[in-house]
Amino acid sequence: MTTPTNPTNAYIVPSVSITTAHTGASSKANALGMRAMQERAYAKRGEQYLLIKSPPASGKSRALMFIALDKLNNQGLQQAIIVVPERSIGGSFADEPLSQYGFYWDWQVAPQWNLCNAPGVDEPRVAKSKVDAVRKFLESADKTLVCTHATFRFAVEELGIEAFDDRLIAIDEFHHVSSNPDNKLGSQLGAFIARDKVHLVAMTGSYFRGDSEAVLGPVDEARFETITYTYYEQLNGYNWLKSLDIGYFFYTGRYVEAVEKVLDPRLKTIVHIPNVNSRESLQDKEREVNEIMESLGKWDGVDPVTGFHLVKTKEGRTLKVADLVDDSDPAKRSKVLTALKDPAQKNNRDHVDIIIALGMAKEGFDWIWCEHALTIGYRSSLTEIVQIIGRATRDAEGKERARFTNLIAEPAAEQAAVAEAVNDMLKAISASLLMEQVLAPRYEFTPKNSGPKDGFDYGEQGYKDGGHNIGVNTATGQIHVEINGLTTPQSPEATRICKEDLNEVVTSFLQDKTVLERGLFDKENILPEELTQLHMGKIVRERYPDLSDTDQEAIRQHAIAAMNITQQAKLALAQADANGGTAQGSTALLDGVRKFINVRDLDIDLIDRINPFDAAYAVLAKAMDENSLRQVQASIAAKKVSISRDDAVDLANRARAFKKERGRLPDINSADAWEKRMAEGVAAFARYKAQELAAKQSGVSHG
Repeated sequence: MTTPTNPTNAYIVPSVSITTAHTGASSKANALGMRAMQERAYAKRGEQYLLIKSPPASGKSRALMFIALDKLNNQGLQQAIIVVPERSIGGSFADEPLSQYGFYWDWQVAPQWNLCNAPGVDEPRVAKSKVDAVRKFLESADKTLVCTHATFRFAVEELGIEAFDDRLIAIDEFHHVSSNPDNKLGSQLGAFIARDKVHLVAMTGSYFRGDSEAVLGPVDEARFETITYTYYEQLNGYNWLKSLDIGYFFYTGRYVEAVEKVLDPRLKTIVHIPNVNSRESLQDKEREVNEIMESLGKWDGVDPVTGFHLVKTKEGRTLKVADLVDDSDPAKRSKVLTALKDPAQKNNRDHVDIIIALGMAKEGFDWIWCEHALTIGYRSSLTEIVQIIGRATRDAEGKERARFTNLIAEPAAEQAAVAEAVNDMLKAISASLLMEQVLAPRYEFTPKNSGPKDGFDYGEQGYKDGGHNIGVNTATGQIHVEINGLTTPQSPEATRICKEDLNEVVTSFLQDKTVLERGLFDKENILPEELTQLHMGKIVRERYPDLSDTDQEAIRQHAIAAMNITQQAKLALAQADANGGTAQGSTALLDGVRKFINVRDLDIDLIDRINPFDAAYAVLAKAMDENSLRQVQASIAAKKVSISRDDAVDLANRARAFKKERGRLPDINSADAWEKRMAEGVAAFARYKAQELAAKQSGVSHG
């Protein structure tokens, strides 16, 4: 897997490698000046409630401008209010001469109505003047206002919901809404929807809001028309960037010593060092930055114009390193930030080489030349990880490859806090697996022999009845896969979830600690069906309680198929690579899907019998020290898990379906492990019922 041009792969096991067609489609503009994602969103401009899910750098801000201008000029709305999470993002909504590129109108925000540029922090004491500005705007004939989430929240509290009737409210980075402890903005949105007098456009670069509670209740959310533009489509349509590697690297000891193994000075890199309160931190952020610079070469002073550190490498090259960690001198920090944002340098690849950051350089930070996002320590927020990866996935001339590396502390044998270390490691793996799902092509699943789908290419032989058919839609990057015995969703909502929201279901599954622990490290004592049927089934029922049993089962099957096919494709690629086949980094995930499917007749029972963590474990076994791996397995296997009441109910239901199919109940002495487990579930369910009955009778006799 190591190549001379890619030394970091000697140390990092890519957990996934996506290779794209780089068709240039996502960067081409139509006659109105719209790129692919913007055109897709604009086609739905007549909807009252819109949710746009689209990756960083796909052009959400401009998509909103197109939609807002149409609503103001053609749909009778009085004003548009753009709400952003922090003031720095307000710049994305500055004036744009859209008519120059073919659109009907220009986007303009009068200086007094861009409240992100107004001085003063966003808190009630200071925000009074900003709330007054919102009031004045609502009374004016002007059309557009930009403010922060906080300003908007205070304005709604003070002015009331009715004050915003007949206006468009557009919320950028929608996932931020839920990170509010009391979720005020979420409840205000619920009130706007109940009154039904505004138009709402919500935009997010995150495909899952699994980090926290949902922003809106299911009933409100169902009213939104969703436009999804996937990471895969975005990358596939670039002109330059061909592949993206995501991997993790385990280290023992101090992280600064491990950094030099994975930080290639030839790659334009953003290094995110750990938070001071995290386990990985050395509690001295300035020293950590200095040590990272020392690992690159000899410090050679500071550039007086930009404030960048100059570091001379062993090969004699001078690296320019921007330090965004040191906040001891505001003037110095301001100089570095100004240099990084200098519009004259945007297209200058040699302006800066490495950026070292702590809380900055994530969302909305635009450095198109970044090739490597190196993050130390796990990040509990998946949204944050998507944003960090987004820094490296901008398209730029000559940049063919991008990578994200997560440096994770290995649970060491002598470490007292093994449980905590394992916990952190599981979260990092969970994030990595989720990113694989986000980056993989979208699957279109149908039952066996349902016929070819329009727009899909089935290869030289074409579609064959009874064959192992795989269709590819080159325009969208979707893959059509047939599965024997697949349950089809019945309702429009379940059909939409199977098409649009499988990643959200998979997120809930991968964030279940028991699922991860057992699936990865307790293979002796867990059956794949317990993960794929019981745990995934429970997650789907909890997420969508109002759907029918058939719809819930359809969603469960589609979600586990999407996850298992991606994981098995990855495993097939890794095995081909180990046998001297094509390097994983230069093989499309699609090849792995073909390898997995071509040799077997896919049916849902087969998919349910695959442990979704097999491929991740294969990566771990390569990347981790064997003693550490054994220790983690022992600590997890030691936690004895009995059958819970919920699992017993579910197993009893599965046993009922088994009886319907086979004409007999599962046998507790069966050689088939899953049949045996269902029989144990039936016995456990009977025990729970007996205990409940005894408790009830005892209560009656004492009464």
